[in-house]
Amino acid sequence: MKNCRSSICLTATLLSLALSAPCRGQDSAASKTGDKPAPGDEAQMMATMMEMAKPSENHKILEALTGSWSYKVKWWMHPEGPPMESAGTCATKSAMDGRYFITEHSGKMSMPGPDGKMMDADFQGMSTEGYDNAKKKFVASWIDNMGTGIMLMQGTYDPATKTMTYLGEEEPMPGMKFNVRQTIKYTDNDHHTMEYYEVHGDKEIKMMEIDYTRS
Repeated sequence: MKNCRSSICLTATLLSLALSAPCRGQDSAASKTGDKPAPGDEAQMMATMMEMAKPSENHKILEALTGSWSYKVKWWMHPEGPPMESAGTCATKSAMDGRYFITEHSGKMSMPGPDGKMMDADFQGMSTEGYDNAKKKFVASWIDNMGTGIMLMQGTYDPATKTMTYLGEEEPMPGMKFNVRQTIKYTDNDHHTMEYYEVHGDKEIKMMEIDYTRS
C-alpha cells in the first residue's frame, strides 16, 4: 500500500509536469529571462522524490517524545495577574512509518463560565508534528475543543540548547489576528517544557507554560 501510494503521487506529479510543458514552450517566446530551468529526466525526479519522502534524522528528534505523559499547565488571562493552573494527560504516537507524530491531550481547564465565575471545563487537544524535508523545517498543527480553527506552525531545532522553536499565526475571532511563538525545551528523556507566547502590538506576551513528565 505504501509503495502504491508513492507511485500514484509520483505519476500524478510527472503527468502534471508533462502537461505543462507546451505552456512553458509558448511562454518562452514572451519571456526570455527569469524562467526556472526545466526539470531533469523522469528517473532522476522519481529518485529525488522517493528520497525526500523518507524520514530523516530530524524525525528522530520528534520520535523521542512518543509515549504517555502527565502535564501541569500555567496560563495567564492577564500578563500582570496570577496564572491559572490545571493538569492533564497526553499520549504521543508515531504515524505513517515515523513521518508524523500525533499527540492527544485531555484534562481540565479553568475557564470563565456564563456568570463570569471560573469553572472547570473538559479540555481536549491534538497536535501533529513532523519535519518537511522539502522546506527543511519542522512543521506542526494544533486543534482543540475550545475553537474551530487549525493553527499551523513552522520551526527549527537548536541542538545546543535542546530547544524547538515554532512560529505561527492565530486568529481566534474575526479581526483578532496575531503572531505566536512556541518553544519546547527538552530537559531530558522524561521531561520537557512548552512555553507559548503571543505578539500583541509590538510586545510579546507569555500566555502559557506546560511542564510534561513521562508516565
